[in-house]
Amino acid sequence: MKPVLLVIDVQKAFYQESPVTAQSLTEAVQVINMAIGAFRKHNLPVICIQHMNKSENLLPGQPGFDTPDEMDVMPTDIHIYKTYGNSFNKTSLYQTIQDLGADTIFITGFSAAYCVLSTYRGAEDLDLKPILVRYGIASHDPRQIELVEELCSHLTPGALLRVLE
Repeated sequence: MKPVLLVIDVQKAFYQESPVTAQSLTEAVQVINMAIGAFRKHNLPVICIQHMNKSENLLPGQPGFDTPDEMDVMPTDIHIYKTYGNSFNKTSLYQTIQDLGADTIFITGFSAAYCVLSTYRGAEDLDLKPILVRYGIASHDPRQIELVEELCSHLTPGALLRVLE
């Protein structure tokens, strides 16, 4: 197994959608930071995916585009911008993963039933092994998190730590 960690669409703008979304993101970021730390400890790649939407002014350099200050993503991590739900669609993500020699994709981020699930399915379509990090995905509706975790392979944060050892 050659793993990579994806952090999908955890951006400041999405905290403004609703108090439920902000709380969900805040809780997920705690788990995402744990996963980032574990990947760094083992010198494994972290890829930060950020959504762009011109009509909503969600663009690099604009307020809301960046990751939240409390998230441990670094400028030295790989950053990929996307415009579709599936992070593989019309981006360099698949080539980047191939260049890294990775075959297993641990997925965290926002929004569970949209970009997270689309990217999970996209990874499967490319014969990669996607695995969600449980409690590391967020949504505007907690029921969607439960549904996506039920549909997809996932590991708890503790199990992820053991797998990486």
